[in-house]
Amino acid sequence: MLVYGDIARVEDAASVRRRIAEDMSVCISSPPGRRRHELLIQTFVATGELAQGLADQQFEQRAADDVSDVHDAGARLLLMQAEAILRSWQASFLGDLGFPAEWPLLLARLDSREPVRMKRAEGYAFYALYPESYIEAALRSGLPSSTVVIGIRSIGMSLAALVTAALGSGPAYSLRPTGHPFSRHLQIGQMLRERILAERNVDFAIVDEGPGLSGSSFGCVADWLLANGVPSRRLHFFPSHKGDLGPRASNAHRQRWKKRPKHLVDARDLIIDVPEGAHSLGTWASALVGAHKPSWRDLSGGNWRGLRYDDPENWPPSYRQQEKLKFLMSEGDKRWLVKFAGLCEAGADKARRGALLGEAGFAPPAVGTCYGFIVEPWIDGQPVEISALAKERMVDHIGLYLAFRARYLPAQHGGASLGDLCHMAVSNVGEAIGADAARRLDLLIGRRQHMVRGLRRVDTDNRLHAWEWLLRDDGSLLKTDALDHNGAHDLVGCQDIAWDVAGACVEFDLTSAERTRLAEIIAREADCELRDDVLTIFEACYLGFQIGMWSMASTGDVNVETRRVKKTARRYADRLQRLLRT
Repeated sequence: MLVYGDIARVEDAASVRRRIAEDMSVCISSPPGRRRHELLIQTFVATGELAQGLADQQFEQRAADDVSDVHDAGARLLLMQAEAILRSWQASFLGDLGFPAEWPLLLARLDSREPVRMKRAEGYAFYALYPESYIEAALRSGLPSSTVVIGIRSIGMSLAALVTAALGSGPAYSLRPTGHPFSRHLQIGQMLRERILAERNVDFAIVDEGPGLSGSSFGCVADWLLANGVPSRRLHFFPSHKGDLGPRASNAHRQRWKKRPKHLVDARDLIIDVPEGAHSLGTWASALVGAHKPSWRDLSGGNWRGLRYDDPENWPPSYRQQEKLKFLMSEGDKRWLVKFAGLCEAGADKARRGALLGEAGFAPPAVGTCYGFIVEPWIDGQPVEISALAKERMVDHIGLYLAFRARYLPAQHGGASLGDLCHMAVSNVGEAIGADAARRLDLLIGRRQHMVRGLRRVDTDNRLHAWEWLLRDDGSLLKTDALDHNGAHDLVGCQDIAWDVAGACVEFDLTSAERTRLAEIIAREADCELRDDVLTIFEACYLGFQIGMWSMASTGDVNVETRRVKKTARRYADRLQRLLRT
């Protein structure tokens, strides 16, 4: 299924370096505290993305990873920043960062005449992967400073620097696995090979986020080390979660994964299930809202449904692996939602957009952020039931909401092209429903090149499901979860507002007349055109995406959640079949 996608951008290396230099200078001159630490993390992540982009650029030119000035400068600068993170973290954000004077010289070496394609570090943005987790994992590992540390690009390049900082070893190496996602392999030049393998009877730490569906990135690095004489007992893995390899892993990789040590500390171990103090999310969030001794309830993994629905039989489905960490913080009659929003600028950006939507009355207002989490008041209310609410009123409200986004919220980043969306839809439908449905969908989509010119990306919601809307006691409607999904770990991204119109039509089963009314409201309020042929294509693509996503959400286990997920996937498939018959 085609669901996931990497958010990448192409930038001039000099421009990125200037931003990094400015942030580094601010870090050095700022007073100690958590805000300085957060800026230090932001600078570290940006440096990692630039170093990764340059390393991948050289990989493409050479068809292999090898020793280079760029690799060396990136590894040394990341290690320097990681050592500052270590000092700040261990001193509870106090004390001197201790940057060596040569950092500007290292930064200057991260250069390229060509534009650089950089990938967003997914774990920091989506999965509550905190850099300090790898510091703590390395400190607790007991590994010596002689350990050779290998980071798997992309995000593994910066994560490996954190491990080396904690172990006191030299700059880490980084490698880019290539090939089929479930069967990766390495291409390593002779000089780099000799450096990595200079000593074979030392410990080797393999560092990355994941593992994912196959764990083949971890696996291929271990395979290469074993094939080059490193004893199996010397292999150590630094993953980001406690789960096993995914269902597409080979038997050999799965057996080795079970036998070798995994060193990890996740966000719960790091900042959530810890006593109050400088490293506690509870302390940070309480201070933000002025609470003293609040209680906490975990709403992650679909647990939020227990607060919104009296009967579990009415629960909507949950793609649990994709849900963000979220908690209900309560004190007396006051309650707040504390939800992971992303490290670096992501949380602050979502807070700004949340404040704007809250002021307009469309979504809960954002109170503020605290190191990766956004805090907003918990809103009481019942999920919208279409049968209990006049459809005309719902259409009017959705129209005003989407018009507001189209007029006042410009796109924060790019997204899939119309061609990519169509390819995704046809591929997913072919896999889930069959070749005949895929062929008919391809005919329905038809020639679409002439439509691209009229599209305009905006900050779309991308999550118009009925269970995301609340009907409050005073009769007003509120859109929840309105800040995350156009920047999620999928291929959709920001789209023309037609994408959200299509989503609303599907999720509320709108008729052709209701779709026309919705489009007219948005066109009038946001001064934009929504053509019927464009809406039909976007609806087909939306259905293809949802079919793919919920098909992947099904684990194959026979349980209540799996039945919910499969029922949801069937609903989208049925709607698509109706669309193909029109």
